[in-house]
This record gives sequence, structure tokens and C-alpha cells, in this order.
Amino acid sequence: MADGLAIWKQIEQALTADMVSGTYRPGDQLPTEAQLSKRFGVNRHTVRRAVSSLVDQGRLRVEQGRGMFVQENKLDYPMGARVRFTQSVSAAHRLPGRAVLRAETVQADKIVSENLKIGEGTEVVLIESVGEVDRRPVSIACSYFPASRFRDIAQHVLETQSITEALSRLGVTDYTRSMTRVSAILSTAQVARHLQISPGRPIIQTEGTDVDQHGSPISYNVSQFAGDWVQLVVSQD
Repeated sequence: MADGLAIWKQIEQALTADMVSGTYRPGDQLPTEAQLSKRFGVNRHTVRRAVSSLVDQGRLRVEQGRGMFVQENKLDYPMGARVRFTQSVSAAHRLPGRAVLRAETVQADKIVSENLKIGEGTEVVLIESVGEVDRRPVSIACSYFPASRFRDIAQHVLETQSITEALSRLGVTDYTRSMTRVSAILSTAQVARHLQISPGRPIIQTEGTDVDQHGSPISYNVSQFAGDWVQLVVSQD
């Protein structure tokens, strides 16, 4: 260890050098705290401080119950007039995926009814799904569709793994985002479990209403993104 530099800082620099040299590549799991403590001849608290600094820098991520991993490149997710998960992931040369958690007909509450411009209590189809990038969960979304128009949409989503493709089958060949609201919130235990992050970790939430070519609302969507994996890019399209 070098003189005049805090030991935890020296460990941080050594681990950074390992990542730069390719010893640990994006997605690789690092040794455990105990193993790193043995390697550097220090206690776990010192290792933990170095790791915490690397997490703050965005170089590492810590997954509860799994360990420490080198952070992959974040996905740039466009938030403009057309918001398309599958197409955006594919355009970034990454592998998109969708796991449907539930699909059911429910009654619209006040917020859903206002955004879809329907009466409160009107039937809507709720599809809750996890969006995946390279088989890694990065978002969880709840999408609400007027049941009077899209009662069968859940089956099409299950078959195509794409909401855009499902809507196309039902006659909506194009749609745009009329508004998007972005906020930062703390993840609940349920959301954290699906996104494989620690409960209470800050995540990005978006709320948006999509409309068809005639301006009629077709869906109200609430999505929550793991900030370690996704960064939203606002475009002027």
C-alpha cells in the first residue's frame, strides 16, 4: 500500500485498475468482502468504504443477497412523443424482454379515469409487466387500457411480448405520448424484489398517457426504472 493515502482509497484505486484493465468486466461479480479483506490485509469496514465509493461513482452495484458486480453501461431510454420499450432496447443493440406479472380487468380509480377520460369505476384492462434488457429486469410497469376497446389486449401482449405489437393487432398502428411526468421515489419491497435491488433504493418513476392518431387516450402507464440500469433521455420529437 502507498504511503500518505488512506487505505480505503488505495483499495478503491486498486479495484478501479482491475476494472480498467479488464480483470473484472462489466457484469462480472467481484470477490466477497471477506475475500477482498484477505487480499488487501484489512478489515471488512475498510473494504466496505472503498466499495461504497465505487458504487457512488457508478462503477459498482451491490445486489442484496447476491454480491457486488461491475456496472454495465446504462441504457439510454428515449422519452419523447413515441415511447416504445421493445424498439428502444433493440435500437440500442440490446436484447429486450417482457415478463407479464398479471393481466386482469379492474375498475378505473380517479387517477386512471381522469387520464383515460372515462368515468370512474369504468372497466379497464390492467397489465403489469417487468421489462428486461439482456435478461436483466430494469423496469416494472402498470398499463391501463379501456376495456370497451381493448378487452383482448392481454392475450396479444402475452403472445407478442410487446404492447406496440398488441395494439397494432387491435387496429392502433401508431400512437404518441401526450404527456409524461417524471419523479424520483423510493422502491417498495415488492418493486425491489422484481428489479433485484435493495428495498428503499431510489428509482425513477414515469407516468404517461398515450393517445391514438385521433387524440383519444388508449393507455395510462406508470413505469418504475432501476436508476442503476436506465437513464431517461428526453427528446423533442
